[in-house]
Amino acid sequence: MRILFLLSFILSVFSLAGQSTLRGKVVSEDGQSVMFATVAVADPDTDEILGAVTTDIEGAFEVEVDARDVYLEVSYLGYEDRRIDKVELSESTVNLGRIEIKENAEVLEEVVVTAERSSVEIQLDKRVFNVGKDISARGGSALSVLENVPSVQVDVEGNVSLRGNNGVRILINGRPNGLVGEGGQGLRALTADMIEKVEVITNPSARYEAEGATGIINIVLKKDRSKGFNGAFNVNAGLPESYGGAANLNYRSGKLNWFTNYGLNYRTRIGGGGIHQEVYGADGTFITFQDRDRNRTGLNHNFRVGADFYPNDKTVLTLAGRYNRGRDNNDNTTIFLDYLDEQFLERTIRTDDELEREEETEISLKFSKKYEQKGREWTADIRFQDETETEGSDLNNFVFGDLTSENGTLDIVQRSDNKESNRNLIFQTDYIHPVGAEGRAEVGVRIGLRDIANDFGVSEVVNGVFEPLEGLTNEFFYNENIYAAYFIYGNKAGNLSYQFGLRPEYTDVVTELKTTEEVNARDYMNWFPSVNLGYEISPASSLQFSYSRRVNRPRFRDLNPFFSFSDNRNFRSGNPDLNPEFSSNFEFGYLKTLDKGNILGSIYYRHTTGVIERIQIVNQDGTSVSQPENLATRNNYGLEINGNYQLTRWWRLNADFNLFQEEISGGDEFPQFNASTLTWFTRGTSQFEFSDKTEGQIRFNYRAPRNSPQGRRLGVWSADLAASQEVFAGSGTLTLSVRDVFNTRRWRWTTFGNDFFQEGDFQWQGTVATLTLNYRLNQEKGRGK
Repeated sequence: MRILFLLSFILSVFSLAGQSTLRGKVVSEDGQSVMFATVAVADPDTDEILGAVTTDIEGAFEVEVDARDVYLEVSYLGYEDRRIDKVELSESTVNLGRIEIKENAEVLEEVVVTAERSSVEIQLDKRVFNVGKDISARGGSALSVLENVPSVQVDVEGNVSLRGNNGVRILINGRPNGLVGEGGQGLRALTADMIEKVEVITNPSARYEAEGATGIINIVLKKDRSKGFNGAFNVNAGLPESYGGAANLNYRSGKLNWFTNYGLNYRTRIGGGGIHQEVYGADGTFITFQDRDRNRTGLNHNFRVGADFYPNDKTVLTLAGRYNRGRDNNDNTTIFLDYLDEQFLERTIRTDDELEREEETEISLKFSKKYEQKGREWTADIRFQDETETEGSDLNNFVFGDLTSENGTLDIVQRSDNKESNRNLIFQTDYIHPVGAEGRAEVGVRIGLRDIANDFGVSEVVNGVFEPLEGLTNEFFYNENIYAAYFIYGNKAGNLSYQFGLRPEYTDVVTELKTTEEVNARDYMNWFPSVNLGYEISPASSLQFSYSRRVNRPRFRDLNPFFSFSDNRNFRSGNPDLNPEFSSNFEFGYLKTLDKGNILGSIYYRHTTGVIERIQIVNQDGTSVSQPENLATRNNYGLEINGNYQLTRWWRLNADFNLFQEEISGGDEFPQFNASTLTWFTRGTSQFEFSDKTEGQIRFNYRAPRNSPQGRRLGVWSADLAASQEVFAGSGTLTLSVRDVFNTRRWRWTTFGNDFFQEGDFQWQGTVATLTLNYRLNQEKGRGK
């Protein structure tokens, strides 16, 4: 019965057709009002729940039910259930007066302990990472959360990959979001305290949009629908200088549920690196040593507010809005030492003082309806996103004639300006219809309209006046319209479950370079099938096979030729002629549930055509240009193991391991970029529960060396530590976390071609220590609080 009552509470099941009103007030033994207690009314013959509500801040309740004889039961976390039999509803209003419930200290203690255990949920079709249980992520950003998620990797520049490959689709609350940014780098602005969980789907079905050749990462933000007022507050501070805070608040009363999140995040990221480059020419070897220091500071605000309206117990209408504003100051100093063979030529110092501002607004409206028939559901939502970003850099070159002189000559004065706007309009509707006892059919439609405008320009001082640099100033427009539909049918035959899906998508893309009047219009129709098979060997073990076809469309900055001039010797640009890459994904998995944990083993194969790889070309003067190109094919064969196990009552382990072979073919056009690599990565987390109020955590990460079409990326390892202590009688948690304890998370690589060699290293930021205080309001039930 308790499970039924809690389920009724969560779903807020109200019977609006009732003819009698039952009233009362729930109090504790000392006469204090008990808010948020669950009051359920049921049929004494069938135990069918006829109505359920929660008490308000005064402990009062009111529930409408059909006029009949019923029984009533009151339940509240930490108290004994109270049942009142044979309640006669012979009148339109019946007042039960004060209903007293008694404390159950044993139950309360048990629930609190269980709620604090860390957990990674492993399922056949996805992995679920519960952010609130990972103490090392507290006080960090969304990117620091993803660094701890099984199967996910984040490089030093903030790019997110899945199972070692880019092209992963990142969603927020199941939908695309401008906050993600290019490759996930925008997630630095989202605080970890606003995230409830992260879902990793390595082989999505046709239900999901086809974007994301390697899979989907879905970030679910916090939103509570519990009755009454509750919330959580976080403040944090750390070194290098950083501070932040977050508030997650919820108020549920009657048919309305209000929710809001606010996050403030100020961070200092001190990093840098170096490059040793050799260019082999007719006149000798031109050698450059490059040393770069980077100091980035940023202040970001994230605000989200919304409301759920329940016209009845099966319909929800949700209106929500989100606003994000950020300001970053980025100071870069790069020193170049140039030699011809062993002869010193000159020393150059280039400074870049950049100011970056961004602003984003999102409005969404969602409708959800559940029918009387179990499993039948219809949802529809529409959302609009508007994002603007401006970047301005003051760039100076100072030239020195020797290695030690402090007085250089101001050689170049430049300025780069970049303004980008991004607008998205997305409509989606989904319908699920049960078929037979265990089958169901799903259909859906999605329309995504996206417009991006980018105005980039570089100017240089000539005779005391800034003049535009030819070839480095242009306006770039990107228009993308995607129309999609899908159909899925699934059922079960004995221990075998199956699901087949098909998703057609029509894509219309137009890119335009306004200054040079270059227009590239493309449209294509693609079909994306999916197959999911599952077989239950026993209640504790099961098998799954899945197949899906996916697409990885070029990102905006993969297409835009102009977006950065910070380093005037090493240019990164886009390619307007880039085509999408398509992949066929096969996966076979075995899930075993143990007494104290579970383990998932997966074998996967992914075949990709039109592979997008960034290629670097080094000129004889030492400058280089890096831009993406479409190579022929890529084949990935891999083995992945995920598991968690409760060794003792106080010690729990989580680990994942991925070993894969990758074969890249450049085809007839780029045969020099063929590459083969066998590599692996692993992550392990050890969680300790020293007492009911004290926890500790150690995490280790390692990524093995990996070959690329133009070189090799060296291995990298890191370790994180964290500890937490319950404070304020269990209503608060104080956490100290240290990321990259040994300052080893540094990107190292070698790149080479027929006439050049390059080796380098880079670190986005070093060791970070953060102290976080979390306070929960009405989320752990106190005694009369």
